[in-house]
Amino acid sequence: MDLNDLVKFDPEQEVEKISKKTVELLRQDLRKRGLVVAVSGGVDSAVCAGLATQAVGKRKVFTLLLPEHDSSGDSVNLGSQVVKSLELEHEIQNIAKTLEEIGCYKWRDASIKNVFPEYDGTWKNKIIIKGGKEGTLNHFALVVEQPDGEIIEHRLSLKDYLQIVASTNYKQRIRKNIEYFHADRLNYAVVGTPNRLEYDQGFFVKNGDGSADIKPIAHLYKTQVYTLARYLGLPEEVCNAQPTTDTYSLAQGQDEFYFALAYDKMDIALWAFNNNKSSDEASEWLDIDKEHVEFIFKDIENKRRTTAMQHWPALLLEKVDGPYTTHG
Repeated sequence: MDLNDLVKFDPEQEVEKISKKTVELLRQDLRKRGLVVAVSGGVDSAVCAGLATQAVGKRKVFTLLLPEHDSSGDSVNLGSQVVKSLELEHEIQNIAKTLEEIGCYKWRDASIKNVFPEYDGTWKNKIIIKGGKEGTLNHFALVVEQPDGEIIEHRLSLKDYLQIVASTNYKQRIRKNIEYFHADRLNYAVVGTPNRLEYDQGFFVKNGDGSADIKPIAHLYKTQVYTLARYLGLPEEVCNAQPTTDTYSLAQGQDEFYFALAYDKMDIALWAFNNNKSSDEASEWLDIDKEHVEFIFKDIENKRRTTAMQHWPALLLEKVDGPYTTHG
């Protein structure tokens, strides 16, 4: 069973609704003439590019492909297929040199060496989350591939985990700077690409990929995003691609790094939680035991609580009166 078995979803109506609302926001609120979309090769950014094209036309959409040292070779290939299929203007800019200059790789490597002293900066690596799939407390481990091909892992201390994540967050923030440069020069708005699961659970970098002027798919579950990808006629490889973070040099699924389950199962779990369904019902839909479902429900609540500030604007010490409007 997947989310489509539980929720009625009409892609044609959804595209029409998103297109209409996007144009309305551009004209009345944002007062911009087009849209900038950074395309990673994943389905979310591809669908956002497709929706932007539907809303304003291909001549008013500018796309960016922004790889770096750790990006998968598939990223640029898949991203290029997307912009080519949609006939969109685009630019490819490798941000690796910038990341080197600001210390992204240096700070990351220092923490990896704390765990594996023999690490020389060339081993492929990633962070994974442990425990969630087994229904136990989450913790993080560092996985590396040694020169002889052996894969080994070691539990991370909080200090090293935070330093590796902080250094890799540079990637999202540099990309966002580039997006806003082009948005400024074109008088366009920047499109954010989180789906509902990512948005709800705080799986984004504040002032990085979490920063945008408009987020057209934040109300859609990942399963629904895949449905839209096929409806929009996006390249088959993109429609079938499994979600990755594309942040670490070793292939890393989002469920390895953040979520307790693979996206299709997490969609059902989040929908069940949002709609006050029982753990018994969710257990049947997910084909896992009730205790595991209850752990996942608690994990959803915990992630909402611990990542709430991701959504906050800067905090003011006193109320400041002014002509500001908050849009929901």
